[in-house]
Amino acid sequence: MNKYVAESFGTFWLVFGGCGSAVLAATFPSVGIGWVGVSLAFGLTVLTMAYAIGHISGCHLNPAVSIGLWVGGRFPANQLLPYIIAQILGATVAGGVLYLIASGQASFDVSAGFASNGYAEHSPGGYSIISALITEVVMTMMFLLVILGSTDKRAPQGMAPIAIGLCLTLIHLISIPVTNTSVNPARSTGVALFVGDWAIAQLWLFWLAPIIGACLGAVVYKFIGRTKD
Repeated sequence: MNKYVAESFGTFWLVFGGCGSAVLAATFPSVGIGWVGVSLAFGLTVLTMAYAIGHISGCHLNPAVSIGLWVGGRFPANQLLPYIIAQILGATVAGGVLYLIASGQASFDVSAGFASNGYAEHSPGGYSIISALITEVVMTMMFLLVILGSTDKRAPQGMAPIAIGLCLTLIHLISIPVTNTSVNPARSTGVALFVGDWAIAQLWLFWLAPIIGACLGAVVYKFIGRTKD
């Protein structure tokens, strides 16, 4: 049970820290932290939680990561569903806490996005559904490649959280303009539930694409990371 509780708290921190930086600080008051700051915030949430709970739950914080680790032979199938439920719960609570804080401002408008992921007219840069799909698949594939590689027993010990956190930062720097960056179905769900409407209608892509990408990343690493018998 402690693994599932750790995953909930960890995913809460990722969504609250990452999406919170986008909602509360990205443009405050006229010159905020911007996309670079939001990208760094997401990376820092993973880095800090990896050190805090990595030894307890593995610090997945992401259904796609859990599925990818299972495909890569690093995670048991019987823990997949409990992990995913714990991650979604943590993300949803984070979305709720963030909503309570953000709605304290008179000009707050949840329909404006609330850090939700989207494509077409809801893409920050107006990118198409195809662009969004490719971006999310490729970004998540590379994320899993870095996760599996940096946590390999042959990799330098103790450095994985830094590599993974910086990878997530880079992913956001690349893909915020396209989809507002998901690579994490729980992160997408946690805020979309409070936006409703278009965010829920487009949520399917931010489950499907990251899971496909994670599985591809696991398959690629199983091939390139294999050792000779």
